[in-house]
Amino acid sequence: MHTLVPSRYWPFALCLAVCALSLAMLGDGVAWRWLAAASGLLSLVGVIDLSQRRSTLRRNFPVTAHIRTFFEFFRPMLRQYVVESDTEEVPFSHAQRAVVYQRAKNVLDKRPFGTELDLYATQYEWINHSLAPARIDSHDFRIAIGGPQCRQSYSASVFNISAMSFGALSANAIRALNEGARRGRFYHDTGEGSISVYHREHGGDLCWEIGSGYFGCRNPDGSFSEERFVENAISPQVKLIEIKLSQGAKPGHGGVLPAAKVSREIAATRGVPMGVDCVSPAAHSAFATPLGLLEFVARLRDKSGGKPTGFKLALGHPWEWFGIAKAMQQSGIWPDFIVVDGGEGGTGAAPLEFTDHVGAPLREALLLVHNTLVGLGLRDKIRIGASGKIITGFDLARTFALGADWCNAARGFMFALGCIQSQNCHTDRCPTGVATQDPSRWRKLDVADKAERVKMFHENTLKALKELIAAAGLAHPNEIGPEHVIRRVSSTEVRSLASLYHFVKPGELLGGLPDHAVFRVFWQAARADTFAPPHTVLEQHHTKGRI
Repeated sequence: MHTLVPSRYWPFALCLAVCALSLAMLGDGVAWRWLAAASGLLSLVGVIDLSQRRSTLRRNFPVTAHIRTFFEFFRPMLRQYVVESDTEEVPFSHAQRAVVYQRAKNVLDKRPFGTELDLYATQYEWINHSLAPARIDSHDFRIAIGGPQCRQSYSASVFNISAMSFGALSANAIRALNEGARRGRFYHDTGEGSISVYHREHGGDLCWEIGSGYFGCRNPDGSFSEERFVENAISPQVKLIEIKLSQGAKPGHGGVLPAAKVSREIAATRGVPMGVDCVSPAAHSAFATPLGLLEFVARLRDKSGGKPTGFKLALGHPWEWFGIAKAMQQSGIWPDFIVVDGGEGGTGAAPLEFTDHVGAPLREALLLVHNTLVGLGLRDKIRIGASGKIITGFDLARTFALGADWCNAARGFMFALGCIQSQNCHTDRCPTGVATQDPSRWRKLDVADKAERVKMFHENTLKALKELIAAAGLAHPNEIGPEHVIRRVSSTEVRSLASLYHFVKPGELLGGLPDHAVFRVFWQAARADTFAPPHTVLEQHHTKGRI
């Protein structure tokens, strides 16, 4: 049975009735005036809801539909601060964020009354300790980056700031990160947006990342400009040159900075015109094959004065990586370093499918790169960096155990700047001034204070790493092996990473194929002269049901 006024309209009808009554009683006191204003405003909202055509929900539920909108807007914050447990990672848990804030502020980061983790849950991990702990004097662990073909090796911290561009981050965020890196003696990756005046202001060490848009070293048509590259690369502040092949947040996607966001400063930094979309293509134009990539590495290394030059990639098709490895064999050209970016990387806003389902996670990607270089006898000539949701000293230790020489972090250092994980990075409404170009927001970020927090987060994380490896009886992170880290695989079984994963023997790829499924299927078919898939091998193994 239908009533004259459906129940879904009753709240709107009540607003109209209260508005009419309060207007009639305006002369009887201030309270009626306030009630008239509030009910009048709600009545106007209801009229607009009924007359608009974009939202059926608002037309069917005038006024009350906005209650849903209210909770949809505040849901992430309510979930983060009220609903989530301390250890629920979406994408970073309260406990993870808290330890960064505490270390950045240099306040007590100890926890009383035992762990909140379930030690008998699958995937729980720990590092075994020694009955003869080591004594380590300094937490300033460093490694030399620069192979035999490099003329200016760089002594790097084992923990650095991962790639985040000016444009994605605000001017004051870049200033604070770079000053923090200078104070703490670690490097700051520029991201593919090139080197801005804010990167140069404090003089912290830079890793200059060059993406497919060649920002900072491009011709007007978007192609690579050697002349502009040299102008930036010879700067004493630039310590490393990194060619970005892909990133963990959205590998194989490319990107566009809309014309409206290309400010005068961003245009000058990137070498692009104002008022035009700034396009980062999905693929490079300076090379099209694995051999071409290595020739480009050699060219940039030479033109930079022999600075360590390498590339960053999120691992995708294994035959493409194997093609690069074979190109190293054939050409004799080696990158000084390779940075492996895991699929869990996430500072760049990306489509949901790319965020959730594209790109190999860090552990599998790192292992394949490490194993390949070991199998070719090149591991001692090429350093490996790793990035992907690395926050604590244990995250560092586990990543070193799987083959990395050093680690980078992006979101951890964003937390140190004051990021609260509001997940508004792509909306220009970052509440903390970190990931916005709105001057009314980013100017509130105090550079001196946040730079000190960046430095202290780095320092206290490395102190935690020092205590971990000293407890294990080791002297340096490069001594951590897969045998030191244990993972629970069921309620009654634990395994070391050494037994869980297959590790290739030194030189094994030079004399045959390891007992490893990916190498057996793709290694022989991969080619140094093309990234194209080996169709015959794929068809053969699909037919046999082996892939």
